[in-house]
Parts: sequence; C-alpha cells; structure tokens
Amino acid sequence: MTRARDLGLALGGKPGPHNAITDIPGVEVGYTTLIEGSSVRTGVTAILPRGRSHFDVPCSAGTFSLNGNGEMTGRAWLAETGSLMLPVLITSTHSVGPCHRGIIDWVVRERPDAAAEWLLPVVAETWDGYLNDVNAPTIRTEHAVAAIDAAASGPIAEGSVGGGTGMTCYGFKGGTGTSSRVVAHGADSYTVGALVQANFGSRPELTVAGSPVGVALANDNPMADTSWLAPAGAGSVIVVIGTDAPLLPGQCTALARRVPLGLARTGTTGSHFSGDLFLAFSTANAGALTSHFPRPDDEPYESMRFIPWGAIDPFFEAVVQAVEEAVLNALVANEEMVGHRGHRVPALPLSRWLEEA
Repeated sequence: MTRARDLGLALGGKPGPHNAITDIPGVEVGYTTLIEGSSVRTGVTAILPRGRSHFDVPCSAGTFSLNGNGEMTGRAWLAETGSLMLPVLITSTHSVGPCHRGIIDWVVRERPDAAAEWLLPVVAETWDGYLNDVNAPTIRTEHAVAAIDAAASGPIAEGSVGGGTGMTCYGFKGGTGTSSRVVAHGADSYTVGALVQANFGSRPELTVAGSPVGVALANDNPMADTSWLAPAGAGSVIVVIGTDAPLLPGQCTALARRVPLGLARTGTTGSHFSGDLFLAFSTANAGALTSHFPRPDDEPYESMRFIPWGAIDPFFEAVVQAVEEAVLNALVANEEMVGHRGHRVPALPLSRWLEEA
C-alpha cells in the first residue's frame, strides 16, 4: 500500500515502526467495512486504547471541538472526570445509535461485571451521504461488535475502510488515515499517534507539504456540482490522538486543541458545515482514575506522573505532524468510488499531485 511518505514528500518528524496509532503499545484498531450494491458504502472503526485485555482500565483523556456540527458521545463525562475507558467507535452520522449500543453489547458479552453500573461509550461520526444511503438502517449493533472483535495491533489498513468507507476529502476519495511520531523526553522516548476519519475540505483548499495544489487539480470534481445540496467543504472530520507519554487529562485536552493546526497544514479553513471533533488519550498511569465508586479497601489518594507543562511542546509538534500526514495517507491510499444515486468521487491523481507539490 502506497503512503504519503513513500512519495518523497517533505514531512517532518520521526515516525514509529508502522507510522500508525498502533505504534503506541497496547492500542488496537479494527474495522467493519460494508460495500454492497449501489448504495451501501459505510462501516465502523474501533479504537481500543488498551486493547481488548484491559479495555476497562481508564486512560487520561480530553476532547476539543473546532466546530460542533457533528457528534461525539460521552464528552460530558470526559470533561467531568478526564477519564476514558471502553472502545471508541467512529462511524456514519445516522449510525451513532447502533454503535453506542454495540459497545454495550460487547462489554456485556466480554465482562458483565464491567457493565454492572453504567456505561457511557464514546462514538463519533462523519457524514457519508454523498456515496452512502445515510438514512438506511445499514449499520447494526453486530457490525459495531465485529469491528471491536477485529481490533489488532501492528500495521493497519487506510483509505476506504471502516467508518471511512464512504467518506470524501477535498473533493477526492477520503476516509481513514493514520500516522505516528516518536518524541524524546529526557532519557525516555514516547509515541504520539493519530487516526483520522477525513471527510472535509473543498478542492481549492488542498495543500500538500506547503504547496497549494488544489487549485491546479480543480477539474473532475463532481461534488462541485451546484445541484448538490451540501456546500464545498462540508462533511466533518474526527481525529483520535493517542500517546504512551504520561499526561494529565488537561494536557490531553491541550493535545486535542493542536489537531486543527495539523488539519490546517492540509489546507482546510474549517467549514461551518463540518463537525470537527477531536479526542486525545494517554495510556500511562494505568493505576489512576479508577475509583469512581469508593470502596473500603481503596487507597485514600491517587497519584499521577506527568510530563511537566514546560516540556510539552515537542508533543504538540508531534500531534500537528502526525495529523497532517494521516490526512495525506487517507487521500493516497484510495481509489475512485461510485455509490448512492450514481455519485462518483475520483481518487487523488497521484502523478499530477506530485507535479504540483
């Protein structure tokens, strides 16, 4: 599979061994991809911050919304506690409900005791209605369960897979992309990874490694048809940032706030019709944030080890670099797709793209 870095682009930073969010120890990603007939182009992406074995161990986490024309469930509890557990799913706009229920079904199957009180899963969405019949009840709870069951570490597929199956980006076929960066901190090194569901941007905005190539690639853009209901740039983008660096919940929120800087490097100005929602988590400090219900044998205090605020800039830089490359990977790892109502989205023309970049 060709990726953006293979094309000789000037992309900063040192990637991990797979250049993926799964370079973070323990993180697993799985997909359910549904391509059927002429109108089903959709799916589910599952991200397990601590893998299946430790899904109920909380992570520090924070979120940020650049534009709220979208949905990410569970954000109120994340803001309250800074604590994330359970698989995180990304899907199509009208499939949030079955995916939310699917996480609960999976937890009840795997660990009924973990569902004894309540569950507030995180499910996020982008809109795939140009290529997919978004109103059809295509995605069911079992598809969400299957994506979680398929989650694995190591290299992962990109492009038209999972929740990214029917998505578009800058008027080209978009979808799922990932990237990672290794960050040195004293004698230690940590990984920052990004997974993007890219469904945003208008064609003229597209920028690659600083070159505004979108204007030169303006032809063959079916989504620019004025009879189409959505304005250019609509659609949404979800980004999940993970790291094994020890961070406080507020520092995770600060990482999530840097995601738009990486997106902006690819050209977007943040359309009002795009829901731009971001989640960041840290897998360090596994013993903290666990005691929502105090028990007689609990320690009276919890403690957390964390990167000093004054040393956090390299992690911000890693977020920006990884997000930019993840978007480019989603564009590169793709092919033309025809879907609902005969709508067609071309793939990024790599040869012309490289000439312009």
